[in-house]
Amino acid sequence: MTHLESRKFLLIACVGFPTALSLWIGNVLLSSLFQNISIPVENISIFRWFSSVFIPLLFIYWGLKKNSLSLSGCIAGVLNSLYKELIAFVWFSIAGYFVGFIITLSNFIFLSCLATFFVTSSKLTKFRSHLKQKLEEHFIEGGKRNWIQVLSNGIVGSIIAFIYILDCGAQEQILDVRNKYRCTLIAYSFLGAFACSNGDTWASEVGPVMIYGANPFLITTLKRVPKGTNGGVSIAGLLASFMGGATVGLSYFVTLLLTVSSNEMRNAPPQWPVILFGGFAGFLGSLIDSFMGATIQYSGMNKEGKIVEHPGIGVKHISGRHIFDNHGVNLLSTIFTSFLMPYIVLLFY
Repeated sequence: MTHLESRKFLLIACVGFPTALSLWIGNVLLSSLFQNISIPVENISIFRWFSSVFIPLLFIYWGLKKNSLSLSGCIAGVLNSLYKELIAFVWFSIAGYFVGFIITLSNFIFLSCLATFFVTSSKLTKFRSHLKQKLEEHFIEGGKRNWIQVLSNGIVGSIIAFIYILDCGAQEQILDVRNKYRCTLIAYSFLGAFACSNGDTWASEVGPVMIYGANPFLITTLKRVPKGTNGGVSIAGLLASFMGGATVGLSYFVTLLLTVSSNEMRNAPPQWPVILFGGFAGFLGSLIDSFMGATIQYSGMNKEGKIVEHPGIGVKHISGRHIFDNHGVNLLSTIFTSFLMPYIVLLFY
């Protein structure tokens, strides 16, 4: 570890420790105060408060370290560009921290789903990046994400996690529709949100560069369209979407085994179906995203043969109307999938 990195970790500690300690003390005082007037306020452990404060900070540090501008690049940039980079950094940090804090506080199992999405999607964005540069006009080397992408993929899960805290408390629980009806369905709704995001990311990152020869089909007309077209589907992409969702389900299952007591697990119904439900959520979310991408998101091809999301001079229309951009479509597909998953789960119980 370099001297600069050690200073950064020291700064994180100086900010994180008093923040976590203040939140814990405030929680203890509130729970004691409202206990006398019959208003339930959960007494959350100090370990969970510290985890909720520090883990998002470390994720943001890791993400910025992997994707940030070099010092020489910053010096060479014009003042306006530096200002925009600073604003983007601030908003990225706020959005990422908000998502990470709420999810970590609610449930460490939920945190594992977020971490799985964050890590695997970042890695897959770099997969065969030289081919993606030929297909996409605004491809960014290294998989760098902005605050809008963070919120469009994480805000739904954060809201569901907050509802989970209010309804079920900040704790890990088994999935049991009969005995823990509301908490189980909220958990499956959360799973649906991140399995959808991860499945769609896997499909969009793997599908276009794994198809050899034939172009994908447009989901609405089943006609061949150029690789990278919004709404284009392929066998490789659909399989990737299922695997992406199943990976989130697997992380949910493994973390569940590690955090819930063995006595509770012995009396619980089988928990492994969460892996399959995660895979189905990834597959379903990818289909929903593809359908909306083919209808309410514009796809065209510019003179260089790259796929663009906006109409313009020299751009040949392929599909869709210019209503939502990719962030809006991602947000909508996440909302729909998280809403549908509890009903789908109930069909099997």
